[in-house]
Amino acid sequence: MSVEILTKEDLSQFKEELLVEIQRILRPGMLKSQKEWLKSYEVRKILNISPGTLQTLRINGTLQFTKIGGSLYYKYSDIIRLFETDNNVE
Repeated sequence: MSVEILTKEDLSQFKEELLVEIQRILRPGMLKSQKEWLKSYEVRKILNISPGTLQTLRINGTLQFTKIGGSLYYKYSDIIRLFETDNNVE
């Protein structure tokens, strides 16, 4: 088994590479391509919540929605606003 010793310079270089990679992933233009309206299953996936929790968010007015036919739609900007106001959905 070989042992490698990490120096402060190694860690600093790793930090810089990691930050560059995170910035590449989260570049500002990425959100622009997001759909404006999402269906319930997409919202549940983004928020990682159950159908019942999503229903509670609708009932208590925390998350606005639009019903077209039998489908419910949610504005992406409203979901982002929900993250900004309260990170504890469940």
